[in-house]
Amino acid sequence: MSAPPLAKKPRTSTPGKNDDDGIPVPETTTLDYVNLTSHTDSFGVDPIPVSWGHPDPLVRGPIICTVRHSSQRNAIGAHSGSYCIYTGLAVAAGKLNPDYMPNLKLTRPVFQIGPHKSWSDPKKVASIDPFGHLTTEVYGAYLDKGFDIRPTIAVTKAHIDLPETREAVAAGRLIPDGKILMPNGQSIVSKAAIEPVWYLPEIARRFGCTETMLRQSIFRMTNGMYPELITRPDIKIFLPPIGGLTIYIWGDPDTIPDEDIELTCRVHDECNGSDVFGSDICTCRPYLTHAIEECIKTAQRGGCGIVIYFRKEGRSLGEVTKYLVYNTRKRQEGGDSAENYFSCTEQVAGVQDTRFQALMPDPLHFLGVTKIHNFISMSDMKYNAIVSTGIEIVNRVEIPKELVPADAQVEITAKVFHGYNAGKAYQDIDEKELKKTVGREYAY
Repeated sequence: MSAPPLAKKPRTSTPGKNDDDGIPVPETTTLDYVNLTSHTDSFGVDPIPVSWGHPDPLVRGPIICTVRHSSQRNAIGAHSGSYCIYTGLAVAAGKLNPDYMPNLKLTRPVFQIGPHKSWSDPKKVASIDPFGHLTTEVYGAYLDKGFDIRPTIAVTKAHIDLPETREAVAAGRLIPDGKILMPNGQSIVSKAAIEPVWYLPEIARRFGCTETMLRQSIFRMTNGMYPELITRPDIKIFLPPIGGLTIYIWGDPDTIPDEDIELTCRVHDECNGSDVFGSDICTCRPYLTHAIEECIKTAQRGGCGIVIYFRKEGRSLGEVTKYLVYNTRKRQEGGDSAENYFSCTEQVAGVQDTRFQALMPDPLHFLGVTKIHNFISMSDMKYNAIVSTGIEIVNRVEIPKELVPADAQVEITAKVFHGYNAGKAYQDIDEKELKKTVGREYAY
């Protein structure tokens, strides 16, 4: 017995269109059965068109990936990244009405970002929706008509209170100015949280594969989690179940596109053990807090500082894999040696790194960045990814040697020896230093 058709609101005289404003009539889905997937040629399938890269948001079209408009949905996946599962739990527990529509009246951005020329170039912006923070502004007519369209970017401001910043004030490295840095050591930031929104044709191009291969690979490696990757080649937008990113800005965000105004930037990948709990096996937190200090100084000089924080725990291999690698490093014959630093990751995960920086520059282009005066990073992968998209980097700033924790000497030695941009501070690292550098023993 075939499944019943989707329940829909009546269409206007022009199929799917409102005669007055050209915006389709929302068709609300009510299901009393489980629909495993949809197909391009199925009856009633009529996704809202998307012209990715068009500078006019109304011509580009809204990204619709909510459960209320199944026939008109133009994206695969779900909002909130990996947290979408908790939404399902909330519905299952009877705590959330699946038909709930969020009240977005007071959620508009507290400062302006864009529009920038880069927004209309898929080679520069293809992993985030550049209009994702402007839902109520540019798609208000859709919302008024009853469409459930969710923002994928939220823009706000905050005070940041870090012990390292207070220490820098006490040591005299930072001087409170009452504007960027308060006397109590708090710094004032503008910030944006961003969920990933992928335009699959461009994502495939960046990874050097066909769109079909990309879709099949994701479908296979998620154990068939998203069958529409296979059955809906007409839908080119994918909201993947991965972590997003946060942008922190010190200084005036309006100065970011101005190449004559100093810009300091760090692109940082999440490391919960170090960033939050202070584990000393890596340089993540000290490099991050050093970057924040440099961003504050730059903002106080009239420039702007940016930290982009990606949720790419354990080089995007995950924290479980990372801890398995830690155990391998500590238990291997000869101890935790810099010489075998990278091979231990490959031994456990089969690959050294899955961050693949091809998508990393997109938030920089979202902000309108064209020139970075001070790049607080030693990573050649990040540097090459950024400059290959047309952004100029003037200075590369290494982590000061005195900030490298004791057990992180293994990491920094291995990375510098294998080609990380070291600067003058690490010129003494050679093969002899690589072989003799060994980390702490844990006797487990």
